Amino acid sequence: MNISEVVEKTGLTAKSIRLYEEKQLISLPKRAENGYRSYENKHVQELSIIASARRVGFTLDECRELVFISMNEHRMSAEVKRRTSEKLTEVKKKIAELRKIEEQLNEWLSICPGDSSSNCPIVEDLKKGCKRK
Repeated sequence: MNISEVVEKTGLTAKSIRLYEEKQLISLPKRAENGYRSYENKHVQELSIIASARRVGFTLDECRELVFISMNEHRMSAEVKRRTSEKLTEVKKKIAELRKIEEQLNEWLSICPGDSSSNCPIVEDLKKGCKRK
């Protein structure tokens, strides 16, 4: 199948598909005599794994590993579960960091009068290096 068919089946852009191929996240498709790539169902599966994994925050390197694991008939689900658990821990940490950012922004919004005066507590805090909380 050609790249437009793969785009339709995976929801990825042609640019993303070419990038994943260039970064060797998927097995290399064969080339027709005219130089066009010829994709197979296995490429659609590999790209679907990457698309799904990217949506939940896996990096390109982690996607490469997941694709590799998926091709191993003797894989153990424990390995995939471990990697998923590690990703969840990482996401929870990012969420906690984002909550602190949200808290700081809300605090600034609550202390700033937002009027026409030049006095701005947000600017003063920024000058201090955001040492609140």
